[in-house]
Amino acid sequence: MAAAALFVTGTGTDVGKTVVTAAVAALAARPVAVVKPIQTGTDEHEGDTAELARLVPDVDTFEFARYPEPLAPATAARRAGTPPPTPDSVSRRVADLSAEYATVLVEGAGGVLVPFDEHGNTLLDVAARLSAPVLVVCSPGLGTLNVTALTVREVLRRGLRCPGTVFGSWPHEPGTVENCNTTDLPWVTGVPLLGAVEEGAGACSHEEFLARARHWLAPELGGGRPVTAPPG
Repeated sequence: MAAAALFVTGTGTDVGKTVVTAAVAALAARPVAVVKPIQTGTDEHEGDTAELARLVPDVDTFEFARYPEPLAPATAARRAGTPPPTPDSVSRRVADLSAEYATVLVEGAGGVLVPFDEHGNTLLDVAARLSAPVLVVCSPGLGTLNVTALTVREVLRRGLRCPGTVFGSWPHEPGTVENCNTTDLPWVTGVPLLGAVEEGAGACSHEEFLARARHWLAPELGGGRPVTAPPG
């Protein structure tokens, strides 16, 4: 049976989406493919797939398009003079990978409504074509309740399943805001909190990263961390 793809999106940039994707990949059933449909703002030797491959070297990574400027995919593609891949072409390639791999993870770019192409499509359109569940990575800090709830609501509005949220950069010394958000986020979003990846995790060796990932993520994502579920 073909594997179902899991989309990993963020509530914005720099919330720890790549490190969370790597943690999920580290604990997932093998073999694992991680797809980055569009990478922006990096040269040919850098980027999210390179970081992920360093942290989890036994996964296969795939990148469908790359643009040098750190802009939204549609804008970066337009300025580079190269059309981006279409949602249909991405979904076809992901579907092909799903027939070969036990786990397929697709990492988005920016948030769920960032323009993917000049026709108004977003990465949610790719997820919708695959009927893929969407995991939402968010910040644990001030302001996360609103933006995370809006992201989850948009995913659900499109008829897609959201298995939960993950904090992408949990501080070593959390304060009142972070601790309260841990309790409040499932209530506000209506989906469970499935983990918290500690800040600085991207600097770990791959052996240390694998060992720690089990403590960061809930059983639904292959780890052993308790799940914080929405009330009711």
